[in-house]
Amino acid sequence: MKLNCDMGESYGAWVMGNDAAVMPCIDMASIACGFHASDPVTMQQTVTMAREHGVSIGAHPGYPDLLGFGRRTFDCTTEELRAWLAYQIGALQGICRLQRTYVDYVKPHGALYNTMMRDMDVLRTVMLAVKEAAPGSALVVMAIPNRCAIEGMAEDIGIELMYEAFSDRAYDDAGYLVDRKVEGAVHGSADAIIRQVQQIIENGTVTTLSGKTLAVKADTLCIHGDGPHATAVASALHHWRKKDKL
Repeated sequence: MKLNCDMGESYGAWVMGNDAAVMPCIDMASIACGFHASDPVTMQQTVTMAREHGVSIGAHPGYPDLLGFGRRTFDCTTEELRAWLAYQIGALQGICRLQRTYVDYVKPHGALYNTMMRDMDVLRTVMLAVKEAAPGSALVVMAIPNRCAIEGMAEDIGIELMYEAFSDRAYDDAGYLVDRKVEGAVHGSADAIIRQVQQIIENGTVTTLSGKTLAVKADTLCIHGDGPHATAVASALHHWRKKDKL
C-alpha cells in the first residue's frame, strides 16, 4: 500500500509541517496549489524535493479559502468549480514542466474532498475537470464500503480511481470521516495512528468512533502533513515497510 501525504502547504514566511523530513518516507506527495495553501515558490520547492526522492507528484486543489485552510464548504456553480480545479491543476503542471516531470494524480483537499464524497453531482464535476485538465491522471477518492456508484461513474467518464484510507482520522459508521469539530475526530497520539494503520493493512478493517468494525479496501494510505505526529508516523511506517510489513 502506498503512503501519501499532503505537502507544500506553507505560505510565504508561514511554515506548515516538515516536508523535508516526511518526503523520504512516502510514495505520493499531494501538493497544495495555492487556493487553500501554498505559493509558487513553495510549490516549486516541493516538486523539487519529490523528484529528488522519486516520489509521485499529485495536485491537491481545494476551495479558494486561505483563511480557513480549505476546510469550509463553498456554495459554487459547476462552472466555478471546474474553473477552480483547472486553474490549480494547471499551475502545478506548469511548475512540473519546468522540472521535466508531471502531475500523476489529483487529490482534492479538505471540504472539497468531503463534499465530493457525499454529493455525486460535485463528484461528477471533479471527475470531468480532472480528466479534462490532467488527462491520464488518477483521482484519489475515499475507500468507502459502498463504492458501486462511484466506480460506475468513473467508468462512464473514463477516469482511473485510487482508493484512500486515513491513518489519523476517525471514521463514522457509514465509512466517512468524522467531522473535525467532533471530539475524537483526529487521533491524538502517534500510537493511536499506528494502531489504525496496522488494522487497515493487516486486517483490511477500521474501527469507527462508535466501535463498529468496517471493511476498508484501499490503494493508498494518507498521512496529514499538518498533523503534529506526521514526521514520527511517516518515519515509523517507512521503517515498518522496510521489514516487508507494508
